[in-house]
Amino acid sequence: MATQLPEWAALSPVLALALTGLALLLVDTINPNSRSNTSSAVVAVLGSLASLGAATWFLLAGTGQEGTGGAITLLADAIVVDGLALFFTVVFAVVTALVVVAAHDYLADVDSPGEFYSMVLFAATGMSLMAAANSLAVAFVALEMASLPSYALVTFLKRNKGSVEAGLKYFLVGAVSSAVFVFGISLVYAATGSLLLSDVAAGLTSGDAPVGVAGIGILMVLGGLAYKTASVPFHFWAPEAYEGAPAPVSAFLSSASKAAGFALAFRVFTEGFALGSELVAGVDWAVAFGIVAVVTMTLGNFAAAVQENVKRMLAYSSIGHAGYALIGLAAISVGGAHNGDVMGAAMAHLLVYGFMNTGAFLFIALAETWGVGKTFEDYNGLASKAPMASLAMTVFMFSLAGLPPLGGFFSKYFLFMGAVFNGFWWLAAVGAANSVLSLYYYSRVVKALWLEEPAGDLDAVDSRPTALYAAIVFAAVGTVLVLPGFGPVIESAQAAANALFA
Repeated sequence: MATQLPEWAALSPVLALALTGLALLLVDTINPNSRSNTSSAVVAVLGSLASLGAATWFLLAGTGQEGTGGAITLLADAIVVDGLALFFTVVFAVVTALVVVAAHDYLADVDSPGEFYSMVLFAATGMSLMAAANSLAVAFVALEMASLPSYALVTFLKRNKGSVEAGLKYFLVGAVSSAVFVFGISLVYAATGSLLLSDVAAGLTSGDAPVGVAGIGILMVLGGLAYKTASVPFHFWAPEAYEGAPAPVSAFLSSASKAAGFALAFRVFTEGFALGSELVAGVDWAVAFGIVAVVTMTLGNFAAAVQENVKRMLAYSSIGHAGYALIGLAAISVGGAHNGDVMGAAMAHLLVYGFMNTGAFLFIALAETWGVGKTFEDYNGLASKAPMASLAMTVFMFSLAGLPPLGGFFSKYFLFMGAVFNGFWWLAAVGAANSVLSLYYYSRVVKALWLEEPAGDLDAVDSRPTALYAAIVFAAVGTVLVLPGFGPVIESAQAAANALFA
């Protein structure tokens, strides 16, 4: 007879991240003389892989999904474990593992590596809780749990003025956005009398909630989530933070943190504010999200096209990709028959984006360890010295641009087609046009690597940081292998999304 796991075991992917972070911090505090970059990195990677393995196992087994009894709720329904929570936990665990492996070489000279790895794992824990939040109170706590370590990670290079400046700006903007977010939650509570998403939805649709108070509260919650996803008009912190932060941290924030914001937004705006049913709080959310998506992707891509700094270009590119993912919210807010499909496509795109965008930033980390400059010209001729890493970077660039047959093409294809099926053909057209524009600046990197003559001395490129190389190659392999495995990925994502509309 099979042994039934207790319900709390469904949180084991989150607990694996949290306990690993605590273990690293405890050892680093009790016995600082035993600090070892390698051992700390190994423990952090094992914790990330344990979370990844548990989340993948539960996802494939149907834990928390319709076929096995539905979502699992814990702590008085404040936390829910379902397909959406498990899918995004997979994304966070993958990105965390890649960043931790890369940081082993990037931070080889740092005196306190345990602090770095523990903060990455604590941030990943907060992100996983954001995906599992079934209460606006838990959503706020999880958001802060993900944000506070992120501020410290950006400023981790304490002697680097750019890192400290970026961290200060990030912290100040984050503090304001958190205040806006929690004030919006208080207004929603005042209007509906509850913080549980199901009760909030019932209060908003009953007609008893004051429209003005509820509308302002929802807009403020949207503002806090727009900050987390680096969406216009709360995007301006991203280029500064990503450029000044250590490159592995930039990879972590631009991939995992962005996915966490969308995980929370998908749940809150489907289960809490019920966008797919009718006008909520007197706001036409389809038009609102559509406008935000268009402005975000357009501004991000046009700003990226005029950059000369490769890291800053990727920062603006990440804003553009936030605009693509916002299509998943815009197209579900009209109550169409394909709501789950379009949101699932956005989730699948965020998974693919986790591989290709993390890998691109890790290539920048590799270039920084070589002492290569930050501009496109400084990347000239790198392929002659590092062909394997340059090939991986080429895969990342073309996949981010959405060229077939790479994973980025298929994730964008399903996303745009989902928008078309829900009547948002114009949003899909704008997204396709922006993808064409992005090919211009992504191809500049490929051209510099393979076609241009070196602009300076590349003798330092002969070094091969093993762990950093391994992370880049693994990210490239993941980006390529998403192609034959995209069928199961999109099916899992759409099944998880459709469960929210059941």
